[in-house]
Amino acid sequence: MVSTLPLRPGLEGCQPYGAPELDVAARLNVNENPYPPSPEVIESIASAVAAAAAGLNRYPDRDFPALRSALADYLARESGVALPPEQIWAANGSNEVMLHLLQAFGGPGRSALSFTPTYSMYPEYARDTLTQYTTMPRRQDFTLDAPRAAELIEHQRPAVVIITSPNNPTGTALAQQDLEIVLAAARGNGPQDLPGQESTDAVVVVDEAYAEFRRPGVPSALELLAGNPHLAVTRTMSKAFGAAGLRLGYLAGSRELVDVLRVVRLPYHLSALTQAAALAALSHHEALMAQVASLRAERDALVDWLRAQGLTAHDSDANFVLFGPFPDRQAIWRRLLEEGVLIRVVGPEGFLRVSIGTPEEMEAFRACLSRAL
Repeated sequence: MVSTLPLRPGLEGCQPYGAPELDVAARLNVNENPYPPSPEVIESIASAVAAAAAGLNRYPDRDFPALRSALADYLARESGVALPPEQIWAANGSNEVMLHLLQAFGGPGRSALSFTPTYSMYPEYARDTLTQYTTMPRRQDFTLDAPRAAELIEHQRPAVVIITSPNNPTGTALAQQDLEIVLAAARGNGPQDLPGQESTDAVVVVDEAYAEFRRPGVPSALELLAGNPHLAVTRTMSKAFGAAGLRLGYLAGSRELVDVLRVVRLPYHLSALTQAAALAALSHHEALMAQVASLRAERDALVDWLRAQGLTAHDSDANFVLFGPFPDRQAIWRRLLEEGVLIRVVGPEGFLRVSIGTPEEMEAFRACLSRAL
């Protein structure tokens, strides 16, 4: 049967995003925190959600000031950067935060620039907002060629520049001096698509979904927010907080930038239950962050082990490791899956990515990979 649905041009043949969701012994493919919430966290969330449920006949708070205040307090503790709640925004996962940014600053006739290899959803955000998506390759070691990026920004005049740090799928952190070069180039080099329009800045978005896993001494882009109103730093509770099922992402930026995002969001986009659960989880941030140290140690030990097997394993500031190369990475992936270990085929040709799991899951991964090799 031939479909006569009026599909929007540009969506022909597109497939929905999705990594494999399989019931296996060790699911190490989507960078989840392997540790479920503690009984204390579960009890706090359950109590908070139950209290919020009593008012479900009313719409939730549109601008969620309590949650924004709690997120600002957390960022001050985690990064040392104190911000007022008005400079915080949140949505259903950092995916929706990023979509808000493209809705507000992208659109027809405008472009978004990113740096490959990187997160596979960025071109989809651009597609969904009718924004042209362009890329520039990273260096061989996956660091950003900032001077070249600056030249491209000046030439292309993008509306949005997206840089992931630590980068997915490589785990590479962005050097602060490189971000400073990009921010300087973005000033006055945004789009000029309206007659008589004054020069605009390109919005520089640093996606810090994995920031809590960065090694000691690696700074956050939050430190450069002061004096850079065109900088936005996105975070998530999915990874370090072990709350991927909560779907809570957030952003820190200038008040001017955040207020524009309030224009494009859907009314009441954060449910009362989401707000209550997120506030409860944030109240346990110290206990949740304690897991991060063990995952960092497990990650660094894995990098050493992979290198001892004769493989290339890239230094990582995230909760995953990119490793290889393999003549047939699909064959290695299938071999591990047959033994109940699910990892990800992603990144440069020949490479695979493994998320950091529990010690037992990592031992299973090492044993299976040894046999596959």
